[in-house]
Amino acid sequence: MAAVPDFTALANPAIRSLQAYDPGHDIPALRVGFAERGGLLEMGSNENCYGFSHRVHAALASQLPLLHRYPDPAGKQLKSAIAAKHGISTDEIALGNGSHELLMQLAQVFAGAQDEVLVSRYCFAVYPIAAKAVGARVVVAEALPVDADMPIGHDLSALAAGIGPNTKLVFFANSNNPTGTWFSSVDLDAFMAKVPPDVLVVADEAYIEYVTDPALVSALAQRERYPNLIVSRTFSKAYGLAGLRAGYLVADRSLVRLLEPVRESFNLNMMALAAAEAALSDATHLQSVRESNAMERAWLTDGFAELGLTALPSQTNFLLVHFGTRAIAVEQALYDRGVIVRPMAGYGLAEYLRITVSTRAENQRLLDGIGEQHDNGR
Repeated sequence: MAAVPDFTALANPAIRSLQAYDPGHDIPALRVGFAERGGLLEMGSNENCYGFSHRVHAALASQLPLLHRYPDPAGKQLKSAIAAKHGISTDEIALGNGSHELLMQLAQVFAGAQDEVLVSRYCFAVYPIAAKAVGARVVVAEALPVDADMPIGHDLSALAAGIGPNTKLVFFANSNNPTGTWFSSVDLDAFMAKVPPDVLVVADEAYIEYVTDPALVSALAQRERYPNLIVSRTFSKAYGLAGLRAGYLVADRSLVRLLEPVRESFNLNMMALAAAEAALSDATHLQSVRESNAMERAWLTDGFAELGLTALPSQTNFLLVHFGTRAIAVEQALYDRGVIVRPMAGYGLAEYLRITVSTRAENQRLLDGIGEQHDNGR
C-alpha cells in the first residue's frame, strides 16, 4: 500500500486546531440498547418532547412522490411564510441547514485571520468553532456570577467592553444555551447603542418560542434601529423538527446577498422545506408547546429544590442544575438507568448538568433516578 500523506500538515492551519462539535452520547445506539429495558429517556439535547404539528405529517407525505427531484434551491415558499410571520421581505431571509450552518457562514463571510469574534464565556459551542474555522481570534467576555456558584450566560457590560478595533462579529444567544438564562429587550437596546455600526451582532434566538417573560421579545423588533443586528432562528426546538435540520436568519438584504455565494446548493432538502412551512402555520400547536413547557419547567424546578438542588432560572426548554462534586456520579447513574442528560464540563461547568424539560411522566422518572442516588448518599 502506498504511503499515506500527512493530511494534518496539508490542512489549513486554522482547521488543524479545531475540535469538532460534540453532540453527546451515541443516541441511536443507546435507543437500541435500551429498547427492551424500559426505553431510553432522552433529556440531553434540548429537543421538543411534544413533537411537531399534525400539519407536518401531511406536508411530508405530499413530498414523497417528488423525492427524485431537487428541492427549490431558493426555498421561496418557506421564505414567504417566514416573511409573512415577521412582517419582513423575503430578501431579508437566509435559510440554513439548521441555524448551525448559518452561524458558520457568518464567520466565513465576515471574519478572517486578522479579525476578532467576541463571545461570552458560557456560550453555544458553535460560536468559537465558527470563528476558529476561518482563523479568527476568539475573544471571551467573562460572565458575572449571580452568586458564588451560579453563572449567568452573558454580561452585556463585559461584552460591550470587549469590543475592540479588530472585532467583526459578536455572538450571543438569548435565551442562552447552555445556561438557560436571558436578558431583557431593554438591556439589549442599551447594549446595541454601544456597538459600532460596523460590528455585526448575532442574536441567536433558538429558544425564543419558549420565552414567557414579557420583558424579553425578539430582537427582530430592534433591527430597524440597528442594521448591524442579525437574528437567527431554528425549527429544531419548539417546532419539533430537529431531525430535518431547518433554520433561518433575518438581516439587512445587502448582508443576506453576501451569504448566497457560500451557501451550499439545495442546502435545505425538500422534506425540511415543506415541514418547516407547515410547522410555521400552526400557531395553536406552538402555543400548546410553550404553555406545556413552561408548566413542566416550573414543576421540575420545584422538584429539584425538594431534592436540595438548584436549577438556574430558565426561559428555554432545559434547566442547568447544580450538582456540585456529585455531577459526574449522578450523570453516570442516570445513564445506567437509560436517562440521558448532558454533562457540562466541556463548557467549563463541571458541577452542572443540563437537563431537557420533558413530559410529566418523564420528568418524574428523572427525579426518581436522582432521588435514588441522593438516598444512597452518592
